[in-house]
Amino acid sequence: MTKLSWKLSGVAAFAAILLGSTTAFAQESTVKDATIAFLMPDQASTRYEEHDHPGFVAEMSKLCPSCKVLYQNADANVSRQQQQFNSVISQGAKVIVIDPVDSTAAASLVKQAQAQGIKVIAYDRPIPSTPADFYVSFDNKEIGKMIATSLVEHLKAEKVPTEDVGVLEVNGSPTDAAAGLIRDGIHEGLADSGYKTLAEYDTPDWAPPKAQQWVSGQITRFGKKIVGVVAANDGTGGAAIAAFKAAGVNPVPPVTGNDATIAGLQLIISGDQYNTINKPSEIVAAAAAQVAIQLLEGKTPKADTTLFDTPSQLFKPTLITAENLKAEIIDKQVNGKPIQTAETLCTGRYAEGCKKLGITE
Repeated sequence: MTKLSWKLSGVAAFAAILLGSTTAFAQESTVKDATIAFLMPDQASTRYEEHDHPGFVAEMSKLCPSCKVLYQNADANVSRQQQQFNSVISQGAKVIVIDPVDSTAAASLVKQAQAQGIKVIAYDRPIPSTPADFYVSFDNKEIGKMIATSLVEHLKAEKVPTEDVGVLEVNGSPTDAAAGLIRDGIHEGLADSGYKTLAEYDTPDWAPPKAQQWVSGQITRFGKKIVGVVAANDGTGGAAIAAFKAAGVNPVPPVTGNDATIAGLQLIISGDQYNTINKPSEIVAAAAAQVAIQLLEGKTPKADTTLFDTPSQLFKPTLITAENLKAEIIDKQVNGKPIQTAETLCTGRYAEGCKKLGITE
């Protein structure tokens, strides 16, 4: 798939999502005074506090103003998430939306809730060993394939040779099934590329410091043989970039990312990071709220596929590079607001890069 087709499919999907979110649930639900829990996994990424939780609450307030949302973040602690799960059940939650810290450990939570007639929506990260009532996410395998294929196309366009060189692969948490899907997509995107994988690493808890430490070791080990890094999100990508800079490598080889965080977008603007993935969390959060209401109404939410025996709704992400950052991030809007603003991104040392990309004058 070419860069152009990625951009077109992303734009089309984005428009369809926005259209669907404003029409399918235009009227307030018949559900009243229900309690819904929204349990997120960690704070290593800023997305949960800044986008997912606010997006879920905003949509729920439209669908059911009298409903109560219980929000908890487990901060990457499996036991804490278990305690939070039990807590929201005791507080009367009838639907639990959970992004699991540990996808395997979450299976027992699903069974526990369903035994009590409580619906469970797997969010962002699937729960492979036990079917939830529904799964809502962006297509994680496609994300991995997109960032890897994009990197390969860039290396070939730059005429980087394939002999005696290769790429590093920095995956996400080994306890996160979504990270596993991203990893599978990366493998597919690198297959038959001619660039071998020098080494790969599953980053515990998605923690950037652990990713940086690992990449630093690989720089010592492989040196100039490293021509690129496929990192599974912006946190690990930024960590890889930091490792190269600390080692005095200049220029830094192209590094991928995912999540379109402020830090990741700024690294693209400065030329340090090659790509990221735009997947506005508000879109998935709104979809989860819609599914929650449908389940409370006794309806069967519409699924577009089945994943791990769970009816699923998977949204298409958009690949972001310096080439389309302005069009997709600054000019596009979600819920009437730009995904990010020039005022936020174009500060300090990023001001000059913004001018080069036409983001500012």
